Amino acid sequence: MAVLHNIYYHADFFNQPRGFNSRERLGVSFNIQDPTQRVVYSKTRKINIIFNFAEALWYLSGDNSLDYMSYYNQRMPNYSVDGKILTGTAYGKKIFHFGEQQLDQWQRVKKILSEDPDSKRAVMQIFDANELTIADNLDVSCTLGLQFFIRNNRLNMVSYMRANDAFRGIVSDVFSFTMIQELMARDLNIEVGEYYHTVGTMHIYQTDDTWVSHVLEDPRSLNFKFPMMPSGNNWDMIKKLMKYEKMLRKNECTMDWQSILDTGLSPYWQQILALFSIYQMIYFKREVDYVLFDHLIPIYKYFLTNKWPQKLLVEK
Repeated sequence: MAVLHNIYYHADFFNQPRGFNSRERLGVSFNIQDPTQRVVYSKTRKINIIFNFAEALWYLSGDNSLDYMSYYNQRMPNYSVDGKILTGTAYGKKIFHFGEQQLDQWQRVKKILSEDPDSKRAVMQIFDANELTIADNLDVSCTLGLQFFIRNNRLNMVSYMRANDAFRGIVSDVFSFTMIQELMARDLNIEVGEYYHTVGTMHIYQTDDTWVSHVLEDPRSLNFKFPMMPSGNNWDMIKKLMKYEKMLRKNECTMDWQSILDTGLSPYWQQILALFSIYQMIYFKREVDYVLFDHLIPIYKYFLTNKWPQKLLVEK
């Protein structure tokens, strides 16, 4: 919210990249002392918590297919050159299968930090110069790279971005990047440190000006605490969650609360699977299972009812 206020009221430049009017500041940086608290509670902004988790999980899957994210965001096909894959937004492909050598940057960073906790070389490269050689490519990576530092036995992370939308992209980017940071900390068995966000151009497009002004008037009086990821290795749980997410997305199954309990997932990951199950009901226009909804923790209930009030408040 502070960044949004800064760009909206104190822009340094007004320009038209690719013909779109925007206000802009260059060289913007901020940090978050507790990255596990990664969400915006604005009632007016109405963030889509299910999309946020889906995008983070998509990155962790290493997938770059369009059909995955187009299920959660119907505008995603607009950014695909061939209608099958995403060249820039699919950060997971870069993290786990980078370049011709299909380099697993996740394991490389873990190895670097395990062998030298004071290292300054624990970097995951995201932006690939080849993206700029693709004609009419609308999906060029906004993120340049992610860098990890262990300092005072806590894992800090810096994200470097060439460009960031202060109203739209920043919300999902910070969510996904801090989840990556938290998961890496769990892999390394250390505490989460601070998160640093560094951007070449931070901007707001003129088409969002009215909505932005309304969001900035939001008093934000809510007081929730976002759940923290379980300690230890979470990858078995994540892979199991990915399996069920795919089945729900492909409409190959439905899940109630008991079937979610039967998966053997830990409570943290059960809640995310419940969110995906409810989204399937919304997406395919089915009646919402309110027994399942009632098992959600309060913060997730808030986000769903704020995003889909007609579906989750009127019918109940």
